[in-house]
Amino acid sequence: MVAGVPERGEPVVVELGAGTGAFTSAIQRRLAGRGRHVVVELNDRFAAGIARAYPSVEVIRDDAVRLPRLLAGLGIGPGTVDVVVSGLPWIAYAGQPPLVESVARVLSPAGVYTQFAYTWTRWAPPARRLVEGLRGAFEEVVTSTTVWRNLPPAVVHLARRPHPQPPA
Repeated sequence: MVAGVPERGEPVVVELGAGTGAFTSAIQRRLAGRGRHVVVELNDRFAAGIARAYPSVEVIRDDAVRLPRLLAGLGIGPGTVDVVVSGLPWIAYAGQPPLVESVARVLSPAGVYTQFAYTWTRWAPPARRLVEGLRGAFEEVVTSTTVWRNLPPAVVHLARRPHPQPPA
C-alpha cells in the first residue's frame, strides 16, 4: 500500500480513511520525518486517535470527496500531491463529485494512488465500478495478486498518471 511513497525528497502523501492507523504507521516509517503526511478521516474518534498517536501528521476530520478544497485549505494545490493511499470502503466512492476524480485532481502528473480492497468482493458490482472509475481517471491501473497474509485476504489497486480532470 505504501510502496509508492518516495524514498527521497519531500513528498506530499495523503491518506484517506486512516481508521486505527495501520497504513499511517507504515507511511510514517517510510517518510522518516520527510515531507507532509495529511490524513482525511470522517470518524471523530479515529481522527482524534491518529492526531494523538502521530503528532506530525496533519489530520482533517471531513469527507474525502471534498479533497481538493480540504487540501487547498492547507496550501496544497491541485496537481501537487505525490501519493494518495486509501483504505476507504466502496460507499465512499458513490458521492458527488466522484472520489476517484477528486483524487486524480490533486495528484501530480507522476502521482500514485493506491486503494485497498478485499479479494472476496472483487466481483461485486460496486468493486467493478471502482475499477472502471480508476481506469477512466488514470493512464495505468494495476491490481496486485492476492495478499493471503492479510485477514481477510486483500488486493491493492495501484493507479498511476492521472488523466487531466475538468475544473471543479
